[in-house]
Amino acid sequence: MKKAVLRVSRLTIFAMTAFFLFSGIASAHVTVKPNISAPGSWETYTIKIPVEKEIPTTKVTLKVPEGAEFVSYQPASGWKVITEKDASGKVTTVTWEATGEGLLPGEFQQFYFMAKNPEQEGTLAWDAYQYYKDGSVVEWTGDESSQTPHSVTEISQSAAASDSHSSHHGQQAVTETKKESDKEETENKKTEANGVQTATLIVSILALILSVAAFLKKRK
Repeated sequence: MKKAVLRVSRLTIFAMTAFFLFSGIASAHVTVKPNISAPGSWETYTIKIPVEKEIPTTKVTLKVPEGAEFVSYQPASGWKVITEKDASGKVTTVTWEATGEGLLPGEFQQFYFMAKNPEQEGTLAWDAYQYYKDGSVVEWTGDESSQTPHSVTEISQSAAASDSHSSHHGQQAVTETKKESDKEETENKKTEANGVQTATLIVSILALILSVAAFLKKRK
């Protein structure tokens, strides 16, 4: 009986360990952000690469979705960038390749690039390929329900409306700040004017007193 209980306990611990290990790996996806962007905008995208194995990641290749136009990238220390183009000169893939030991276990790296969104609403699916030092490759090209999903960016006018709303509030804040500044300046000017008037009045009173004193002295 004790052996059976011990065996069940071991199986339970093994199953729980495997579950948490798998959950940790499954959540360590290569992702491209933002999830939503405006049509026709020049968006700054971020690709994040975590290491899901106990060996270094040495290279990541990203396919530029149809409709998006790759513009430029931000250099990253320890990595070189290679682009491939089609016959028309449009960039189709971008590869970040380590010049040193690469991305070590327990680390992650973010790369930044700029792309012009399509003019129409729709979705951009970012297929990515993660290369490890042992030669293995993880293809992040599946749908949302797969274990290796690709990232998707929604191209929507709602993003443009959100940006416009933020811009409106920003402009409103600037206007309110200017009004407060103008009000404060007006009040300061009034205070200064009152001060000048008070000083003038005091000087006038002193002058009058001195004149009266001089007149009385002459009379004596």
